[in-house]
Amino acid sequence: MGGEEIDLLYGVPAIAECLRLTHDQVYHLHKKGSLPTFKIDGKVCARRSSLVEWLAAKEKGGRPKGEGQ
Repeated sequence: MGGEEIDLLYGVPAIAECLRLTHDQVYHLHKKGSLPTFKIDGKVCARRSSLVEWLAAKEKGGRPKGEGQ
């Protein structure tokens, strides 16, 4: 892939590490629909870029597109 970094965070441990949260916190936010996550074969996944957008929106007090839907 030409040395490009993969944007996918596969599994709760990867998401938790990226956000510096516990696994339980990530599961809770996922179940609430607060995190921009999706499932691949039953695994909770997210795009690093979507989490960056989500954090930026939280910082500004808004909601990124797709959150809570």
